Amino acid sequence: MPFLTAEWRKLAFANYPVDPAVLQPYVPFGTELDFWQGRCYLSLVGFLFTRVRLLGIPVPFHTEFEEVNIRFYVRRKTASGWKRGVVFIREIVPKAAITFVANTVYNENYQTLPMRHRWINGEEQNMVEYQWKKAGNWQTFSLETSPISVPIQYGSEEEFITEHYWGYAAVSDQKSNEYEVTHPRWQLYPVHNYTIEVDYGLCYGPEFSFLNSASPTSVFLAEGSAITVEPKAALK
Repeated sequence: MPFLTAEWRKLAFANYPVDPAVLQPYVPFGTELDFWQGRCYLSLVGFLFTRVRLLGIPVPFHTEFEEVNIRFYVRRKTASGWKRGVVFIREIVPKAAITFVANTVYNENYQTLPMRHRWINGEEQNMVEYQWKKAGNWQTFSLETSPISVPIQYGSEEEFITEHYWGYAAVSDQKSNEYEVTHPRWQLYPVHNYTIEVDYGLCYGPEFSFLNSASPTSVFLAEGSAITVEPKAALK
């Protein structure tokens, strides 16, 4: 049985090429940084968790909530080939119980903050917005998109960003957790405009404050789908 089943909907991505040296201290045991066309990426991702079930059971008042995270991309060599995965620097949610379970069971880096979202659907344009409140200030990530979704192109940056199906979390210098995340290939909504008003240093640590003046190389919105998070395994 999956540890968690849910739907991830309206996933907003902003993707930044970064110096690998910035991310190297966060690379979990047993993995290495994953590159696309020689670039190492860090992504800001906002989305809505809905229809959440833990071990098949819906938890009252915790079946729908926002999440915003920053993550980067790694891979692990196995006998059957490469496993491509993500590592989360920090994941922000509005529910303290979610933070407790994720940090305790999977050794993730969740934080609980006030959050809100808006979705506006129009005939010519849609708007998706995620906000979270840190130190009294609302942080904003919003997109204006086409109302018509399109397939992800094979070999594209969007494919690289979205097609990582494993999660990794460091436990110690000689141990990490690995878990599989399953979902089908997603559809994308072309982005017309976007707003990122985020103090990265405040929200994620001073080593990421350089992103305050950086521009993402791509911003896109994925429709999302049903997902599963499978039980973890230890790498050591």
